[in-house]
Amino acid sequence: MHMSLVLLKLPEVRRRTALQVTAVYAKVKAGLFTPPVKLTARSSAWPEHEVDAINAATIAGASDDAMRGLVRKLVAARTSMMPKTDAA
Repeated sequence: MHMSLVLLKLPEVRRRTALQVTAVYAKVKAGLFTPPVKLTARSSAWPEHEVDAINAATIAGASDDAMRGLVRKLVAARTSMMPKTDAA
């Protein structure tokens, strides 16, 4: 499965989800939306494939419990995307 490595800033997440800033962060707090990836001390973004998966689940009418399960799965998958490195 190929995952997009495109990161979306908040204005684009808002455009794609039709949510206001406070609604995005309320959903993150409730476990219904993935938390952003911290890029710098003052900058965050969301992986595009996560926003797409959440939108698809929303359109399909996923329950809050199903959405929380999806969010947990998406966040857990972030670590598997890390490139393998040789430890010294």
